[in-house]
Amino acid sequence: MFKNLFKSKEKHTTNGMEVFAPITGKFVSIEEVPDPVFSQKMMGEGGAIIPSNGQVVAPISGEIIQVAPTKHAIGILAEDGSELLLHIGLETVAMSGEGFTVHVNQGDKVQVGQPLLDFDLASVKEKAKDSISPIVFTNSGDTGKTYEPVHVSECQAGETVIFQVKK
Repeated sequence: MFKNLFKSKEKHTTNGMEVFAPITGKFVSIEEVPDPVFSQKMMGEGGAIIPSNGQVVAPISGEIIQVAPTKHAIGILAEDGSELLLHIGLETVAMSGEGFTVHVNQGDKVQVGQPLLDFDLASVKEKAKDSISPIVFTNSGDTGKTYEPVHVSECQAGETVIFQVKK
């Protein structure tokens, strides 16, 4: 009965790892992001979530390697060496951190489901170009791994698997 209570959500196998949704909302392909830097995969493979709330949790276990000074983006180095960028909204850098509350710092170790930041979704919808939030493997071209999106539509932060990373 209690063995699943303390079980880690992240699953590592000999073939790779699972990546969970960092935000609750609608999961879409990276090609649907209305910004060519993301949709044309200039930054790497990935996907995006159209958020239904303003909470962001760790989608993988790893280390925080970047927190943007404007609080709109966080970079995580996964235990398997994958670098993951969580970018909240489009052109949110212009909000200068307004409406964003970060709960982690560079160098922090995080676990799947751990709160990373909160943002005011209404403010992002009003002040940014779009609330769609890209999730990008910034070193996907260098790892020799494949980053396969899972075919899901609605996802729950910290609960729904959205990518399978395979060696």
